[in-house]
Amino acid sequence: MENKFMLGKFNIAIIGYGYWGPNLVRNFSGLDNCQVAYVCDQRVEQLALVAKHHPSIATTSDYQHVLADTSVNAVAIATPVSTHFTLAMQALAAGKHVWIEKPLTTTSQQASLLIEEAKRRKLILFVDHTFVYTPAVRRIKQLIDLNELGDIYYYDSTRVNLGLFQSDVSVLWDLAVHDLAIMDYLLGLQPSAVSATGIAHVPRAPENMAYLTLFFDRKSPPLIAHVHVNWLSPIKIRRTLIGGSQKMIVYDDLDATEKIKLYDKGIMVANDTESQYQRRVGYRTGDMIAPQLLMTEALHVAAAHFVGCCQTGETPITDGNAGLRVICILEAASESLSRNGYPINL
Repeated sequence: MENKFMLGKFNIAIIGYGYWGPNLVRNFSGLDNCQVAYVCDQRVEQLALVAKHHPSIATTSDYQHVLADTSVNAVAIATPVSTHFTLAMQALAAGKHVWIEKPLTTTSQQASLLIEEAKRRKLILFVDHTFVYTPAVRRIKQLIDLNELGDIYYYDSTRVNLGLFQSDVSVLWDLAVHDLAIMDYLLGLQPSAVSATGIAHVPRAPENMAYLTLFFDRKSPPLIAHVHVNWLSPIKIRRTLIGGSQKMIVYDDLDATEKIKLYDKGIMVANDTESQYQRRVGYRTGDMIAPQLLMTEALHVAAAHFVGCCQTGETPITDGNAGLRVICILEAASESLSRNGYPINL
């Protein structure tokens, strides 16, 4: 199908029309200054769906045809992670900006090569860490930056549900990537070491549940992070606890009305080492407030941010380096998991 592009619009091609592709089409099409020029997929039945629901969008199974079209400004890659590196490198070589699904690549070496290529060609490399663009996470970042929580003591996250079992990546690379991306954005600190344990209950399949502990070099006050991910839970939980010296946050992504709860609770530690332990630690209990949040779809915000960065040259919040930092943690976690939780330095 031949497409007639509108002058002045930012043209993007969606590569892969599976689980996430339709969401990308909807959100990029919803931007005033952007249009989806192509959807590319090797499955004929998926292209038929595009033609049915979006007749104005050109469809093709030939990725090289998309890359050869000079009117296409960018590609959004929503394909299996094993294909990310090759597809992204080809797009950068063709002069296209690149949006890519999480995780960025399968190895940190591949991620570094993409970052170098994008920098050399002065192109945008954007990683779709969608949760970073949610109103809840953006508000938590604001609270941390305003020092509402004081010094951060711990970051504890649980992300579990029944399925979806993946055949090509473990639960760490599928689910923990979200929490690591959020943590990277909120804390702005890289862990010094990581320990991971997990298990696979399906023969010849990747691990379906895992526990990840991240250690930081900061001594005063000490900081630790913990992530629990699981495809074999009877209930769905998306909850994060962030404890600070002044206040604490409970972030429940499944709570429709109060995703963030800010608690004025904590401890007070006396300096009198001669006192009994029970007397040295006091407890402070104050109010709980649930900040009001904007009802904005995170993917829409991310899409607008990507297009804006491509047009202005601004560095995205979730650029290639953000993707690389997460992959470095996942690589270390995978090695630790294979060694029964042995801590791996980063």
